[in-house]
Amino acid sequence: MADRLPELLAPAGGPEALLAALRCGADAVYVGASDFSARQSAENFDAAALREACRLCHLYGAKLYLAVNTLVFDNQFSRLDRLTREAADAGVDAFIMQDPGAIAFVGQICPTMPIHASTQMTVHTVQGALEAARLGIRRVVAARELSCRELEALCGTGLEIEVFCHGALCMSVSGQCYLSAMVGSRSANRGRCAQACRLPFTACGDAGACALSLKDLCSVSRIPELVGMGVSSLKIEGRMKRPEYVAAAVTAYRQALAGQPVDLEQLRAVFSRSGFTDGYLTGKRQRMFGVRSREDVTAAKQVLPGLQSLYAKPGKRASLTAEMELHAQQPARLTLTDEAGHTATVQGDIPEPAQHVSLDVPRLERQLAKLGDTIYTLSHAELTGEGGLTLSAGSINAMRRAAAEQLDAVRIRDNTPVHTLVPQEPLAFRPAQTGEWQLHIHAREASQLEQLPPEAYALAGLPLDQWRPDSPVPMAKRLLIPPRLITDEPGLAARLETLYHAGYRHLLCSNPAHVALGRQLGFTLHGDFGLHTANSAAATVYAEQGLSDLILSVELKLGAMQQLQSPVPAGAILYGRLPLMLMRNCPIRNEIGCKRCRHNLTDRTGRSFPVYCTGEYAELFNAEPIYLADRLADWRRMGFGVLLFTEESPEQAARITQQYRTGQAVLPAHYTRGLAYRGVQ
Repeated sequence: MADRLPELLAPAGGPEALLAALRCGADAVYVGASDFSARQSAENFDAAALREACRLCHLYGAKLYLAVNTLVFDNQFSRLDRLTREAADAGVDAFIMQDPGAIAFVGQICPTMPIHASTQMTVHTVQGALEAARLGIRRVVAARELSCRELEALCGTGLEIEVFCHGALCMSVSGQCYLSAMVGSRSANRGRCAQACRLPFTACGDAGACALSLKDLCSVSRIPELVGMGVSSLKIEGRMKRPEYVAAAVTAYRQALAGQPVDLEQLRAVFSRSGFTDGYLTGKRQRMFGVRSREDVTAAKQVLPGLQSLYAKPGKRASLTAEMELHAQQPARLTLTDEAGHTATVQGDIPEPAQHVSLDVPRLERQLAKLGDTIYTLSHAELTGEGGLTLSAGSINAMRRAAAEQLDAVRIRDNTPVHTLVPQEPLAFRPAQTGEWQLHIHAREASQLEQLPPEAYALAGLPLDQWRPDSPVPMAKRLLIPPRLITDEPGLAARLETLYHAGYRHLLCSNPAHVALGRQLGFTLHGDFGLHTANSAAATVYAEQGLSDLILSVELKLGAMQQLQSPVPAGAILYGRLPLMLMRNCPIRNEIGCKRCRHNLTDRTGRSFPVYCTGEYAELFNAEPIYLADRLADWRRMGFGVLLFTEESPEQAARITQQYRTGQAVLPAHYTRGLAYRGVQ
């Protein structure tokens, strides 16, 4: 068992939920501001509300973290500057962030602000965590798909590791979902997720199946294990949830941390999807799927009214000792001290000579214990000074109220960080000299490269297990595509080292661990779209980390891509089915089993979405491929274009590649322009 309990971190979509979290015992609360919150549909906090939220949290001795966890576009950095300064002035304790460019920017203008890596950064391995630390990250919010064994390895890095312990689970690994963006231009990475995954999807024609909807996480039974491995923070999901949900969840996990029994039926009733799961934590990922049923909604209606009592009154968060000092002809002095050493002293009325009974400790304690509207309880009182004196109950009450108010102010002052703010120079970046426009090919199978002449591409990529020594691709142009989700990092490192010694020199990087492993082995690093390069500052960060080129975020519009200033060549995906979800739990295996798998899911409109599984993870691909060969004039200002081949035959791959070399387009029967022209919210 760890020496100390982890922080209990609660969500708050608005002020009432914040109050519920604090009154029920949260050690910290995370909120969103009006800008850059991954939950833009929540009530969120403007500048004045954020200042009041900080004041309230610091009164309770809790911390307040601000979720600034969306991708930031180049034209938004002035707003990020303003938000950072407002948050620093308010006394926010840390930012939760995913965008590496935004992280670097905040670090420049407010170097004292701790940064927590949002789960959208897809940190799920030791090397990924250490790479995040190189960006100045103090705490890593681990991917939600990890087992206790994998989380324990992260805890061994010495970094603070935050773990989701309760609430909704996304089907996709956080930060790697583009379903909502592609279907309806509502980007999850921009805080506008429409939860399209909760709608019907099926592998077998079942119109009512919701193959991409998971049950909610509940880890109450795993708390001793999580505490023992040294997790720094237990995070409850739910900034879109009601205050009653926040109160119930915080209460339950406060009890679990104290080793007390938890009312799981009440916790399930307040919000769940066909019950709970801890399948990721245990590594047993069967029976994790569920939907919000009519019975779930009915159960919530029955328990919600009663849950309001959990936070109806101020939570008692500090125990006080009191000293009343009495001297004849001098104002009485009352000193209150909490267990953290905060002290407040006030003066009151001049005590009177006792006519019958002098003021004694029992009567003093009775009056000072009347702390019902505060966060305090009285543990001990003592009376010092001269005897034979007394004070009226009204006088003692007035001193108690004044001292409690003063102690409030002292606690807020002492618990509020004082940040350093630096004037921000206008952002200036050096555009890359990209040279001749090139094509990069990323294929799923080796056969898709067999009919491509080597002069057709600058790089050709395949998964590690697809490369063969006799490949027609010249060694100097071979690109290694490692698993997007790493389940055996030491094994991957060993495999990459073997391939490096065999002559391979190019590595595609889609998460921070790939960058770390590739740099250590001496590979030339190429940034995939999963790194979320959405602004010039992010491109600069990745160039400084050693990336030689970057595929820009698929959520950028064409104009933003063309104007983005990168120190290294920047490219875009111009053809192929975009991976919409990176999934550790295969939805087809769950619904019909692997033997009946036809590698696709159908949505409620009848569109078919391919699904490919590696055994360790699955990817859901868009129903239509991106096609832009007829608009190459728009894209030749970029450094390079990327063609993604998934189910294309060798002949199709060769024809499509030729179309992108010559611009002689042949529009497919079904295709999409992606997001480059319509953009995202």
